[in-house]
Amino acid sequence: MSMTSTPSDARQPRRAAKLLITAAVAASLALLGACSNDKPSTSNSPSASAKSTASASPSASPSPTIKPSTNLDGITVKGGFGTEPTVTFKHPWAINKTQSKVLDRTQKDGAKVQDDGTVTFDYVGIDGRTGKTFDSSFKKGGSPITYPLSNLVPGFKKGIAGKQVGDRVLVGMTSTDGYDSSGGNASAGIKVGDSLIFVIDVKATTLTSAEGKVNKPDPKLPTVVFAGDKPVVTIPKTDPPTKITTEELITGTGAAVKATDNVTTRSQTILWKNGKVVDNSWGTPFTPQLDQQTGTYSPTRNKAMQQAMVGHKVGSRLIMVFPPGTAYKYDDKSQGISKDDTVVMLVDILFTQAGQ
Repeated sequence: MSMTSTPSDARQPRRAAKLLITAAVAASLALLGACSNDKPSTSNSPSASAKSTASASPSASPSPTIKPSTNLDGITVKGGFGTEPTVTFKHPWAINKTQSKVLDRTQKDGAKVQDDGTVTFDYVGIDGRTGKTFDSSFKKGGSPITYPLSNLVPGFKKGIAGKQVGDRVLVGMTSTDGYDSSGGNASAGIKVGDSLIFVIDVKATTLTSAEGKVNKPDPKLPTVVFAGDKPVVTIPKTDPPTKITTEELITGTGAAVKATDNVTTRSQTILWKNGKVVDNSWGTPFTPQLDQQTGTYSPTRNKAMQQAMVGHKVGSRLIMVFPPGTAYKYDDKSQGISKDDTVVMLVDILFTQAGQ
């Protein structure tokens, strides 16, 4: 039977976040429930340049009456990036291994989705056995979803890791890369053995470094040079600013940070008096994690640093200078910081999302 699936078939769009998370995460979050101081379908054909990639996922185990497809050729998608997709295929449908291809690439140099990254995306999910849309963030009242790839079902990661921001991606997912491990999903009508089809628009993802317009630095503020990817901050031989000062060394082009956002950064903290690096998360980007029991983020970020990032865009590199008593109101003996110290922070803003 030929099936055309459109967003009008979707039910309960906010269930999207619940359905996509892994069984382990779902259990820990009660099915979504989900360093200190920043250590501190008639359709348009896919693009001729679309590339198909297959994962090494286990074979699906669909109903014996369904012969698994070896490719995505039998699926057509109408609509480009940012529009509601209409998906047409003959069902019941299954696939032998998880595969994906880019249908629409809207950015030449969009940031690549990393295996361990966080992604903001819109999507439609369709059960290959029934041809029914079981969820859609495009449905009226829906909105893009943001999650670390590590928290999503394996086939989702296999489908979009390595793709770019601005891509519309078609994913054919085996049941073993979907919901078999959790016994299917009765509320969505997904049974063990069901292959799934997703159309995913990648809206944003974690950057690996600041990127954007490079600005001329203020000679009265600390300067930064790099040895490979390791920053070396030099303190000028002048008196430090008497007010909190933030300068953009690089101006990013992503979303602007809001006061209550949960921000992914990499940073260094340096003392003005001697240039000593007292905290360094440059090699390990830092994101406060939401504690589902308390509803708070941990470890907590330095409040002055959080406020200094507000209004600056993802991709920006900032040099921040905090006079005594502004970033650290008390001595922090663990880091060797006195409340009387002027503190410098070098910060790359890699991702931001609304606080939960």
